[in-house]
Amino acid sequence: MQTTVTTKNMVTIPAELSRMMGITPGCRLEWHKPQAGSDEVRVRVIPTRAELARRLMGSGLKWSPERDAVRELVEERVQEDRVEPMT
Repeated sequence: MQTTVTTKNMVTIPAELSRMMGITPGCRLEWHKPQAGSDEVRVRVIPTRAELARRLMGSGLKWSPERDAVRELVEERVQEDRVEPMT
């Protein structure tokens, strides 16, 4: 897959890659500088706080089976993002 950098240093992410990585409008990307002597740049999709909390869903059940603390955290993060959106 190849893309072209525009005069404003913008790049279009190929649709196949975008779908595969779950990249949607508003997603944040983290760029890593190439190592000395390399011409490769690494890019990482930064998950939202709600997505990070969803990934933990169910992981705390063995410590607190009567309470779904992760669900509570997800709901709290969604509310925070509504009140104060991340930029």
